[in-house]
Amino acid sequence: MTTLIARSDTIWAYQFRIVLLGDSTVGKSALLRRLTDGCFFEVSDPTVGVDFYSRLIEIDPCTRIKLQLWDTAGQERFRSITRSYYRNSVGAVLVYDVSNRQSLENIMEWADEAQLHVAPRKMSFILVGQKSDVGERQISTEEGAAFARAHKIPFVETSAKLGVNVDHAFVTLTKQIFRLVKSGEITPEDGWDGIKSGLVPSTVQTLDVAEEKRSCC
Repeated sequence: MTTLIARSDTIWAYQFRIVLLGDSTVGKSALLRRLTDGCFFEVSDPTVGVDFYSRLIEIDPCTRIKLQLWDTAGQERFRSITRSYYRNSVGAVLVYDVSNRQSLENIMEWADEAQLHVAPRKMSFILVGQKSDVGERQISTEEGAAFARAHKIPFVETSAKLGVNVDHAFVTLTKQIFRLVKSGEITPEDGWDGIKSGLVPSTVQTLDVAEEKRSCC
């Protein structure tokens, strides 16, 4: 008896839940709209509480990762709502506005708060300097990169308006998390939505080789 198993392509290998953190108006929602819809609006309403987005990213020809992306409000009055989303996240995009120095100075407060709520699990971060297209900066690229090195996290400057480095930022974070999953440093857990293993649709066909030969004689 010979069993042949035919598997279709994996829809996604893993699902990662990621939150975007940072002060109000730094451009978190603009980043996600550019990533998921490919569009940009000059004027948009501030996020109230939390908004949800989704994107499938192929990190290599054989591996696709589904991202659940949670856009959190930067205003203090919504912090009690957004904190509840930290616990079930495996990664965070820390976003500051290159034309607003205070937004960078507040970044590690956001990171520390997220890590506190996800502990004892590990959370991966990437630092993103948004609005790289603006003419008047308060934070140079070199300063942003130095800040990221000091805190040992990846760094990318983006422009949601021009579509610059948006995909690159999320792919970088996704690959970082995927390496930790493959190394066993973080693993899917029951009751935790930070990481979920993907399902591989499959069909199983059983052939009796001996009977097949007899039928052909």
